[in-house]
Amino acid sequence: MSATFTMYSTPWCGYCHRLKSQLDREGIPFEIVDIEQQPEAAKLVESVNNGNQTVPTLVYSDGTAQTNPSLAQVKEKLASLAG
Repeated sequence: MSATFTMYSTPWCGYCHRLKSQLDREGIPFEIVDIEQQPEAAKLVESVNNGNQTVPTLVYSDGTAQTNPSLAQVKEKLASLAG
């Protein structure tokens, strides 16, 4: 199964680490991008968060984004994309 979304993150973000471990436990594939290493990714995160570098920000295959979603919200979104 290929990644269905990209998680924009930082190494020090506790919310990011928690969501990553929940997704891994559920076997949900995703790509991860460290916005501190990729300035263009930081700009994308700012563009969907009113100028803020809020992480985790998830961007889905349909172009929509969620900021700091719960595991349930991610699963709900993935189900809507699959349907």
